[in-house]
Amino acid sequence: MSADTQTWMQAIRDAGYRTSLFGKTHLHHHSGDLREREHLLHAYGLQDVDEVGGPRASARVLTHLTEHWEQAGLWDAYKEDYDERFTNKPYVVRPSTLPLEEYADVYVGQKAKQYLKDYDRPEPWFCWVSFGGPHEPWDTPEPYASMYKPEDMPKPILPPQTPDERPQGILDKRLTEAPKLSPEEIAAMRADYAGNVTLIDDQIGEILQTLTERCELDNTVIVFSSDHGEMNGDYGLIYKETFLNGAVRVPLLVRTPSTLKGENAGAVVDALTEWFDIGPTLVELAGATLTHTQFAMSLCGVVNGSNAEHRPFVISELKGEIMYMDKQWKLFLNKEGRPYCLFSLIHDPDEVRNLVCDESLKNVQLDIRVWIQEHLVRSQVRLGEYH
Repeated sequence: MSADTQTWMQAIRDAGYRTSLFGKTHLHHHSGDLREREHLLHAYGLQDVDEVGGPRASARVLTHLTEHWEQAGLWDAYKEDYDERFTNKPYVVRPSTLPLEEYADVYVGQKAKQYLKDYDRPEPWFCWVSFGGPHEPWDTPEPYASMYKPEDMPKPILPPQTPDERPQGILDKRLTEAPKLSPEEIAAMRADYAGNVTLIDDQIGEILQTLTERCELDNTVIVFSSDHGEMNGDYGLIYKETFLNGAVRVPLLVRTPSTLKGENAGAVVDALTEWFDIGPTLVELAGATLTHTQFAMSLCGVVNGSNAEHRPFVISELKGEIMYMDKQWKLFLNKEGRPYCLFSLIHDPDEVRNLVCDESLKNVQLDIRVWIQEHLVRSQVRLGEYH
């Protein structure tokens, strides 16, 4: 994003909060020395910054973290390990060359924890803690690497049953190029991934314990989410870059001081959301407003129980393709705008029966394509008015 991009972080800063970021953002290109572009993060509205690259980027970019690894004599072994993984078998499961206390997710958690522990400014704080994991490669350090047994992991979902004579898209390319994974390899990846999840859970637990010690936990808004999932062997796939559930259905937990005391505490809501709805949600909870044109929607109505629907459908986009999902249907359009996957989420929640060639559902596809087109036109009109 350019330095003059208007953001929800600026709105929280302008509402009087001291804003901070620990971890990965990917708001700019991850190359060279990330610290040389810290001015961009300040421009976006983040005042105190310790940015890291993702697991792969940390093998080549300079940050406070990788400089520390270099000074400790750890970075060369980290780079060599990554080179070996990705020139041999990238989905190999083995612990990181880094000791637990130096692992990137531990670094991020501990930096945020210490920042909040030492925070003594008069302004209320906003802290964005952005862990790079759980993420490939499968390099969870011990003791978390062996915390879960591969044989206890849930079995992967089988590849979708899909007609051959139909338009093709990214999913078809991914399925064709996928490595041949054995059941043992998939189970090992899943166990390692679960270990990384638990590692991050423990880091979050230490942060929340710090807030408890500061007597701030019950007066803190907490939102937990992720930017994407991991196929982890489902459909024979690894990584992300699909519209299947493993990649696009991510956690979303919201805890506010009011929900702790209200009837909605602990509620599980099936409202459809897009993860960028988090921004205006936090802005509203901070008592601020967004004045620039944007298309996210605050989740406060969902959180307080006054709006159970939120969105009639959600959209995801990838490399020119579009996914539409409502509570009944999920449709993939390729770059030419042609449908190539249709799943009934009610009757086929695992998305294994592609109904795109079912003649009885052609009107369903037509209706969805009209809704997508109207949505895109509305977005472009509003952007045109803004510019």
